[in-house]
Amino acid sequence: MTRPPERRVDPDVDLRVPADRGELTAHPAAVLGVIAAGGVLGALARAGLQTAFPHPPTGFPWATFGVNVTGCLLIGVLMAVISARPASPLVRPFLGVGVLGGYTTFSTYVVDAQRAVAAGAPGTALAYLAATLVGALLAVWLGDALAGRVLARAGDRGSR
Repeated sequence: MTRPPERRVDPDVDLRVPADRGELTAHPAAVLGVIAAGGVLGALARAGLQTAFPHPPTGFPWATFGVNVTGCLLIGVLMAVISARPASPLVRPFLGVGVLGGYTTFSTYVVDAQRAVAAGAPGTALAYLAATLVGALLAVWLGDALAGRVLARAGDRGSR
C-alpha cells in the first residue's frame, strides 16, 4: 500500500502499529498542541450551550442532543472536505479531534440517560438514547453527502 505524497496525520493513531506511530514523529508537539487548543474551543462551545439550555433530570436533554447531532454533521462535512481538498496535516487533528471532539459529548449523553432512569423517566432515557444514536449517524452521513455534492458542483463550475 503506497502513501499519498503529502503527509496526512490520522488523529486515531494506533500506537501499537509501527506505521501509525510514524505519523506522529514528524511533529508530535504540534499535533498535540492543535488538539488541545481545538478541544478547549469545542468544550467551551458545548458548555455554553448546555448552560444556556438546561434540562431537568426527567426532561429530554435537548442541548446535549443538539450538540452531538450538529457535531456529527460537522464531522461529516469535515471529512468530505479533507478527502476532496488537500489540507495542512494539522487541520484534521485541530478541527476533527480537537474542536469537534471537545464539542461533542457522548459521555454526557450516557450520564444524561442514567440520570433520567434514576429520576424515574426510563422512557425519556430510552428515547434519548435511540434518537441520539440515529440522529448522530444520519448527521455524519448527511454532512458527508451534502458537502460532497457542494464540492463536486464547485469543481464542475471551476472546470468550465
